[in-house]
Amino acid sequence: MKNRVGKNILLGLPPLSLYVHLPWCVRKCPYCDFNSHEVRGDLRQQEYVDALLRDLELELPLIWGRPVHSVFFGGGTPSLFTAEQIGRLLQGIRGLLTLAPDVEITLEANPGTTERDSFSAYREAGVNRVSLGVQSFNDVSLGRLGRIHGRDEVLAAIESVRRAEIKNFNLDLMYALPGQSLGEAVADIDRAISFAPAHISHYQLTIEPNTAFHVEKPALPEDELAWDMQDHCTGRLESAGFRQYEISAWSAEGRQCRHNLNYWSYGDFIGIGAGAHGKITLPAEGGIRRRIRVRHPKNWTGSAGTGKVLASDSLLSPEDRVFEFFLNQLRLRGGVQMLQFEPRTGLPWSDVAGRVISLIDRGLLEEQGDRLVHTETGWRFVNDMQSVFLPPRS
Repeated sequence: MKNRVGKNILLGLPPLSLYVHLPWCVRKCPYCDFNSHEVRGDLRQQEYVDALLRDLELELPLIWGRPVHSVFFGGGTPSLFTAEQIGRLLQGIRGLLTLAPDVEITLEANPGTTERDSFSAYREAGVNRVSLGVQSFNDVSLGRLGRIHGRDEVLAAIESVRRAEIKNFNLDLMYALPGQSLGEAVADIDRAISFAPAHISHYQLTIEPNTAFHVEKPALPEDELAWDMQDHCTGRLESAGFRQYEISAWSAEGRQCRHNLNYWSYGDFIGIGAGAHGKITLPAEGGIRRRIRVRHPKNWTGSAGTGKVLASDSLLSPEDRVFEFFLNQLRLRGGVQMLQFEPRTGLPWSDVAGRVISLIDRGLLEEQGDRLVHTETGWRFVNDMQSVFLPPRS
């Protein structure tokens, strides 16, 4: 490995994205550990949008003059908000930020909360990418997952997206679901492929703390069956021309999700809304700032635009910067971009060279030009490689 030791390492400015958290949903799914809250009474959309714009103003001194390359409305269920309110919010965002001419603007949507022509209205409001939380095309599987929609609602939502001529759309699918067979998992991926989406996100269901499934665990497929599901579905996706660019992300040529790709490349992102996280590089401070909003929508709304909206605001330690860089870039099928390490962490390559060499020696990574690329064995043990870069315990 070449000597990549740097002197007087300066932080560079990576691409910048904006994440907007809309935390409400009709019913919280039993596997969901996101900051989401069931709607009770009036959603008060206008009040929340006004608070989002105040929240964004608080971030402006940290990112003056930087263009934003992607905007992502996540939740919760952002499609509970009307196109009128999404459009008003985007208009306000454009008044405060410089959006790149080809900015990617994604809206997450639940098939159970969309109406026939809603996606045409979202497109007119400025949305140019949609991510549909399908999870399965099987009514039995959807029922076991506690989803509010069924197969018919999924098909209607996909048709609505296509009728709106939003060609850049993603279908979210999960596998290794309670009671799911290999044939059912493959049937789901085949059905998704048949709609020719630009992108498919394919996740294995995992049981997370602080979820209903963690309290009352469902019977999931054994590990060997889950592995078979992954292998068979991978084969189907590759045969259909999709290319895996991240652990759970598959896209048609040139259709990677720019927003998530920026996360995984250790780029910067503003986070606004209840519980949102942000990461901002500040070369003048010589550090990277992590800002986290208070989680509860009521508390967040009442403090938006003031310092009280922040649950925490801290500079990342050198050890945390190392871990986060590799935690994210090791998820990418294209591997780690070594030349990005120093400008994105402000640290010399010598800080990590020994650990990288150990992974190469173990046959998990190989050096290809300026990239560290997973071997086939390494791709199956990404978690093990990430753990090598964990900060030391105090």
